[in-house]
Amino acid sequence: MRVVVLIARDAWRHMLRDRVAVIGALLLLALTVIAAATSYERQRDATAQRERYQANVDQQFDAQPDRHPHRMVHYGQFVFRPLSPLAGFDSGIDAYTGTMIFLEGHRQNTANFGDARQSSSLLRFGQLTPAFVLQTLAPLLLVFLGFGLVARERASGTLRILITQGVSGRQVVAGKALALLGAAAVVLLPGALALAVLAFGNAQAMLSAGLLVAGYAGWLAVWALVIVAVSTVCALPRDALMVLLAVWVTVVILLPRLGAAWADARVPLATRFETDIAIARDLAAIGDSHRPDDPHFARFKADVLKRYGVTRLEDLPVNYRGLVGMEGERLTSALFDRYATASFERQAAQSATVDSLAWLAPTLAVRRLSMTLTQTDLPSYRRFVDQAEAYRYRLVQSLNQLQAEKVDYTSERKGAESMRIAQSHWESIPDFAFVAEDPQAVIARAGQPAIVLLAWLLVAVGALAPAARTLDRRAGASRFVRAPDATATPEAAS
Repeated sequence: MRVVVLIARDAWRHMLRDRVAVIGALLLLALTVIAAATSYERQRDATAQRERYQANVDQQFDAQPDRHPHRMVHYGQFVFRPLSPLAGFDSGIDAYTGTMIFLEGHRQNTANFGDARQSSSLLRFGQLTPAFVLQTLAPLLLVFLGFGLVARERASGTLRILITQGVSGRQVVAGKALALLGAAAVVLLPGALALAVLAFGNAQAMLSAGLLVAGYAGWLAVWALVIVAVSTVCALPRDALMVLLAVWVTVVILLPRLGAAWADARVPLATRFETDIAIARDLAAIGDSHRPDDPHFARFKADVLKRYGVTRLEDLPVNYRGLVGMEGERLTSALFDRYATASFERQAAQSATVDSLAWLAPTLAVRRLSMTLTQTDLPSYRRFVDQAEAYRYRLVQSLNQLQAEKVDYTSERKGAESMRIAQSHWESIPDFAFVAEDPQAVIARAGQPAIVLLAWLLVAVGALAPAARTLDRRAGASRFVRAPDATATPEAAS
């Protein structure tokens, strides 16, 4: 073990003497700190802004004057998606999904005001977050730090000296790997501190942050071990550098882009225009309450009269128009839910298609793990949309019920003042409250990418053993090569 530590210490000394490597490491550390600071500030501002806007629209809804309940159905309500405590570390898909939904009757709107729709196209390359730095730039730095750890020793001749002095290839590789793993730990440190700051005071967030640090530690460890293995089997440092750069481009840049394109081609999504046309067609088919001869609502009217034992709408103890509004909302909401569910299921199928490539590109595994634990992935967004839609349905139906119970049908038809009800009814409607996902469920969803990352780590560890054996074989072969006789003529020696 002492020999391994000495080799690691020598490798560290060589890294510190390399000005380019030191400057690169310092720049990456500075970039991580800047990304963490800006992400923290952006999250704090976004959270405060959304809370302020939500309180403002809630107050405006409660302060509406006396009016007809159906007017409030169309007045609607806004709900804002709260950020998870760790969203500042990894923004995930939040920049593309929107932050606010307008809730109203007869419609199911999508989230609006996503950062990608309000920013330049540069956002498509990724936001500057600690997760982006660790996923994309940190492996590149490790490549430049470690590509020559073993290959440089071979090229300079010092590796042969070490082997002939009794140092095994396994010890050399272990020492070099220990040195690069130490460098990876230094690279990870600012990101780990950023997670600690974001999760401070929140037990669930602290648990997710700890798992996230372990996941990124495994991600950087995979790179460190692969780099040492490639540096061991390559004869020249430049060969190792070219191979590792090709691996980085393929794994970090190319395969994730190809995976997204493949998922879109395999499971295409309907456009907004196509979906709107399909919904309009189905809405016309399920029934129109404004048409007196509509078959569905004609049957509904007959059922209502029979249920209450009367023959005229004016004799009903409730307002028939309120009942029609409740029935119409039930039908349209079921239709909207069907289309929304189908869309989310296709998006989930696309995500699963991309995740299947994680066995070829661990970048996809660490991204999935990161978005899951920071709750900035598709299931977390869907949870918000589903809760917002459930609240919209309860809100609209409660207003329709107020119309049925508090507004007189005969007076409503005459346009009398009694169509309005008191403003206190709006205050009695509960405000929207988002319920975060159970931490056990979040951790369970993170299990699959964690297993993929662990498998890659085991493969990387296993790759070191055959790489170390190549050093022993080459050293053993060199011992049997007889040195030329100093007294022989040049022709004989050759």
